[in-house]
Formats: sequence, C-alpha cells, structure tokens
Amino acid sequence: MRYATITDRLAHLGSGRWALHLTARRMKAEGEDVVELTIGEPDVVPDRALLDEAARAMYAGRTRYSNGRGEPDTLKALVAKYSKRRPGVTEKNFLCFPGTQSALYCVMTGLVGAGDGVLVGDPLYATYEGVIASTGAHMIPVPLRPEKKFHMQPDDLERAVTPEARVLLLNTPHNPTGAVLSASEIARIGEICRKHDLWIICDEVYEQLIFDGTSFASPFDMAELAERTIVVSSISKSHAAPGFRSGWAAGPEEFCERLLPVSEIMLFGVQPFIADMTAMALSENFPTADVMRANYHRRAAIVETVLKGNNLVKPMMPEGGMFILLDVTATGLGGEEFAWELLREEKVAVMPGTSFGDQAAGFLRISLTVPDDVLEGAIRRIGELAGRIAAREEAPPHIQ
Repeated sequence: MRYATITDRLAHLGSGRWALHLTARRMKAEGEDVVELTIGEPDVVPDRALLDEAARAMYAGRTRYSNGRGEPDTLKALVAKYSKRRPGVTEKNFLCFPGTQSALYCVMTGLVGAGDGVLVGDPLYATYEGVIASTGAHMIPVPLRPEKKFHMQPDDLERAVTPEARVLLLNTPHNPTGAVLSASEIARIGEICRKHDLWIICDEVYEQLIFDGTSFASPFDMAELAERTIVVSSISKSHAAPGFRSGWAAGPEEFCERLLPVSEIMLFGVQPFIADMTAMALSENFPTADVMRANYHRRAAIVETVLKGNNLVKPMMPEGGMFILLDVTATGLGGEEFAWELLREEKVAVMPGTSFGDQAAGFLRISLTVPDDVLEGAIRRIGELAGRIAAREEAPPHIQ
C-alpha cells in the first residue's frame, strides 16, 4: 500500500524524541521508583473556579458545535488581553485552537510549503522540526550560543537567511533554555525580518512565567513588525491547564481571514465548554501563574546551589519558563549517553539535549516541576553520577 509523503517526512520526528521519557514512564508503571524531570507539565492544578466553569458549561449544554474563529466570549477576552499590549486589535485578529501545538501547525501550514525555509533558533522545542517538515518546508537552524545566554544574535540570523527563507519562528520565553528576548533584541531581529520580507511566528506560551528582573517583549506589540507577526499561545502553562487544549493565534486581520478556512477544514471549531473556561481564565486574575513562577525560580536556584563548585555539571540559569539546562560535556559524555546512564543507574529521568537540536547535544534539560526536596535529591544524584563517569573516563586502562 502507498502512503502520503508526509509520513516519510515525519518518520524520524515523532515520539522517538521522547524515547527516554516513555521508557521512564514504563519503568514507573512497572513499580520502579523513578524521579521524572522530563516533560513540562505543571505540578499544580488549575484553579477550582476554572474547573467549576468548565463543568457548569457542560451541564448547561455547551457541548454543541462552535464556529471556526472561536466563541464570542473567548474572542472578547483575547481582545481585552492583547489590547493592553497593542491598542486597536479586534476579534478579527484572532483564531481559536485546541492548544498552542495545533495553532502552530495551522499557522505554519498557512505560511510555507514545499521548498520553503523556516528559520528557528537551535536549541529548539522538540516538536518544531516536525511542524515545519509536515508542510514540506525545511528547517534552517540559527545557533543560540551558551556564551550569549542562548539569546538569538542578529548576526547569526543574518548569516542563516537563505533565498528560500519565508518565516522566522521565535520562542520567548524559550524552551528549553529559558532565554527571554528583550525589546531591543527583538527590534534588531525584526529589522532583519523586514529586510528579507520574513514572517515572524512567535510562540509565547511561557509569557507569564518570567522571573524577576526580566521583562516580556513581543514583536506583536511593535508597530513596525505587527503586520508580519503571528503569536501562538494558550492557557496550558499560564493556568496549569495543558489537558484542556485551549489556545489561539493572533495576527494581522488579512492573515486570519486567509487562515480561517484552513482552520475550519482541520478542526471545525473548538469545544464551547472549554472556551467558556478559557474566557474566564483570560478575564479574571488567578494566582496560578504567580505560584508557578515563584516555584520554578526558587527551584532553579536550588539546582544552582546544589551544583555550586561542581566543575563537571554546569547549570545554565534560565530567565523564565519551567526548565533548566545542565552542561555535562566536562564529564566526557554527551547529553544523550549521560541521560540514559542516569536513568539506568540513578532512576532519574531527564531529557537529553539532542531532543532539542544540535546546539544542545552536550546538555540535559531538567523540568522544575517536582517538589523542592525531590529536585534537590535528583540533582545531587546527577552530580554524583557525573563524578563517577569522569573518574571512569580518566582511569588508565587495566593491564592484564
């Protein structure tokens, strides 16, 4: 039997990136005591008021078809949210989706096709390459350098641009590095996008998880970039509600009109009872993001404290988000090999940096979504394993 070429393009870009995580889940299901520091799943629950609203809406009959753009109350809430950032937006600047992932897929489908190029910082979120490949376009990596705190450098972007490039995919705050781009950095990046007539897709799902001393900025809010910028986001991280799958795209009115039929073909609308919950989440102040932000910031500091003086494992302190990268190259192993050995010997599951691109090959990504004492114990075990590995690598060969 024959298959569409999309199955070939995505053959090596699916769950294989999460092989270690899936193995750890299987070990836990079999009764092994595994500390899971892999995926970005909030360790708090959604506010009870949001759960009650979703239930109320279901029992009130909000289980029928929606429309393609989104439920009226959700659209009004989105206008109110983004009007604070950029006055003048209307409901025609938004489309609702079941989560950031489907929003990104639909947006990418509307902007690129076979032969086109998409510029994206490396390291990158694990699904980005697959989203790009699904359209027939190809990924053009832009190195994000540790010595620059993984902030995209305009010179690196300029060098990466090719004649096929159509889109720059940004992510700020960034997964997996935690880097947060400043307004001036985005402005300089935007100048290059204007020069080469590039669209900007900006994944802003971690917008509300920025640590003290850092400010959020977006190309969507800049007049000179507004007509070439599309934001994708959701309530998954901000309101600890990833399982509800509720997100959106925000962009120029013409773009949204062009993309609406694509969205309707894919989804035929979102779930009204979840839309009602989303409208409440966007319209009222909930403490969920504040609690998570404080937790993740404190836990990143715990990692730094535990590894202080360890010259084999170097934490790369994030500016936001729910992860921290650890540089393990000094052990003599790459991140992939180290991560698997860590799971086997210490029963600690982390994501190897190779899941996030070539630039992260020597790193581990640690999720900060477990209690402080559990995290501290896991980091100590990482440090101990690093010491054993380094000693083993330095030991002279045994002579018979």
